[in-house]
Amino acid sequence: MTDHPSPGEQFVEIDDVGLCFETFGSPANPAILLIDGATASMLWWETELCEQIAHGNRFVIRYDNRDTGRSTSYPPGRPGYTYTDLAGDALGILDALRVERAHIVCRSMSGGIGLIIGVDHPDRVESLTFVSTSTGEDGLPPPSEELDGGIPADPDPADSGAVVDFVVASAQACSGGSPYFDEAATRALVERDVARTRNIASTLVNHYAMSFDGSSRDFAAVEAPTLVVHGDHDPVFPLPHGHALRDAIPGATLLILEGAGHDLPKPLWDVFVPALLQHTGGGRPR
Repeated sequence: MTDHPSPGEQFVEIDDVGLCFETFGSPANPAILLIDGATASMLWWETELCEQIAHGNRFVIRYDNRDTGRSTSYPPGRPGYTYTDLAGDALGILDALRVERAHIVCRSMSGGIGLIIGVDHPDRVESLTFVSTSTGEDGLPPPSEELDGGIPADPDPADSGAVVDFVVASAQACSGGSPYFDEAATRALVERDVARTRNIASTLVNHYAMSFDGSSRDFAAVEAPTLVVHGDHDPVFPLPHGHALRDAIPGATLLILEGAGHDLPKPLWDVFVPALLQHTGGGRPR
């Protein structure tokens, strides 16, 4: 156990936007801000994973993006924000916690958030880590055909059981046939997530409806030390996306997670966590 256990969910108001967050470890340690992707609340950075990182003498912060979990929600199909707004939310949480500079870890969709923060606010960034994301450049392979076949039709948002089944099936499809996919653990996480979400109808659609206003930024302009993490089974962004991202950022390194899809399966945390700790300043879990 960490010497500074999580105080539980907390809330901060930033320009009339309410954000739910949670911390692990001592605030005296280097801060790691975890930002998740489309439709994913902070619960997808699993508590045990956050605790393992915190045990490496890190101050770990996870939070619900807008339209996920207990943070501010907007009408379905009408997100009142852009990627730049979400980047501002991340910085606002750091401000609320009095963190001047942090190690930013972005997964999937939030790679665009990390790009905006890294280029526009380099003074706030100690390092960047991009997990299962992409440059989005032309010529990279599209999502696999198996991915489309594995995701069911959109559920009725009013039927929580159908929503849970949909999200679990989608997560399994995104695992890309990984031998590490744990359906029982995923279902338990999804049930908790759906139960605590303010507006699941908005969660299911709004991140896909918002505008990416960060296209003027170039990954080549990122100056922070950067680690790219990518699963070799990823069906959403096949592995060449990870190589392209590594090549686009000066000095970036690539960690390939063998057997992982578009996720961070628990059996590979003993690969990911030491790599992240080394990237963010060395050290090993106690």
